[in-house]
Amino acid sequence: MADYALRLPDPSFYRLPICADLAQAEAAAVILGAPIATLYDSVGDYASGAPAAIRAAMNTPHLSHYDFEIDGSLLEAAYGPVVDGGDLVTSAGDFAGNRAAIAAAVQQVLERGAVPIVLGGDDSVPIPVLQAYEGRGPLTILQIDAHIDWRDEVDGEQQGLSSNMRRASEMGWVENIIQVGMRHVGSARRGEYQDALAWGARFITARQVLRAGVECALDLIPAGADVYVAFDCDALDGSIMPAVMGPTPGGLGYWDVVDLLHGAAARGHIVGFNVVEFAPARDADGRAAHLAGRIALNAVALAARKGR
Repeated sequence: MADYALRLPDPSFYRLPICADLAQAEAAAVILGAPIATLYDSVGDYASGAPAAIRAAMNTPHLSHYDFEIDGSLLEAAYGPVVDGGDLVTSAGDFAGNRAAIAAAVQQVLERGAVPIVLGGDDSVPIPVLQAYEGRGPLTILQIDAHIDWRDEVDGEQQGLSSNMRRASEMGWVENIIQVGMRHVGSARRGEYQDALAWGARFITARQVLRAGVECALDLIPAGADVYVAFDCDALDGSIMPAVMGPTPGGLGYWDVVDLLHGAAARGHIVGFNVVEFAPARDADGRAAHLAGRIALNAVALAARKGR
C-alpha cells in the first residue's frame, strides 16, 4: 500500500468513533477527509478547511435521536458501524503526492469492505478517489454539480477541478456518467459538451429537475448498479449554499439532493460518496457547513444500512 498519513479529527463527524488505522477498520462506512488534491494557480486553496468545518457543524450530541431522513439513528441495529478516519495529510506543494495518498487511502477503505465517504477539498478530489476503484467496476457515476467538468486541461493542468469527469471517462471501470444540476456558464466550451455526449454522458439540468423531478435522473441508473455519488456543493441554489466559489441562482434544493441519494440507493448500491467545493470562508454563520454535513450524513446512512 502506498504511503499516506492521517490527522485524527477533533471533533469527529457526528461524534462517530475514530479509527486511527484504516488497515484495521471494521466498518460499513469510513469517513475520510481529503483537504487538497490538485489546485489551480489561478484559483488557489479555498476548500482545504472544508472537512474540519463540516465536522464542526455536525458536532451534535444527538446521535442516538430519531432522524426523519434516515428513519432512525445510526446506532440502531439497521446500520453497520461507521467510523471517522480523519483527514489525509495533504500539501499545496505536492499535488502528485496528494493524489497518490488519496487513492491509496480510499483503496485501503475499499479493501476493508467499507464504503468511503470523502469530505473534500475542491472538485479535483474525485479524480484520485475514482482511481482507487480500478478493478471494482463497472461503476456508474452520479455527479450532482452545476458544471460538467469535462475540460481536458486548464492552463496545462489535467488533474484539476474542471477535468474530473473527463478523467473519469478515461477509466475503464467507469461504465456510466449521469450528471445532474447543470446551469448557467461554466468552464466547458461547446467542444467539451459535445465530447461528453459522444462518450455517452447523460445530462439532466437543474431546470429539468424543477420541471420533472429527480426521477428523470434516477431512471437513467441501471438497476442494481454500483453507484459512486460525486456531490459538488455548487449544485445547490446559491440562496441556501453561498459558500462556494460561484454561487448561482436556479440550483437544486436540499430535498432534491436527498431524494437523488435515496433514489440512487434504492435503484442500485452506493459504493462511494464525496462532498466537495465547500468554501468555509464564505460561510458566515455555519449554516452552509451544516447543510453540506446533512447531505453527507444521508450518504453515510445509505452506505451503512444493512441489506442495502
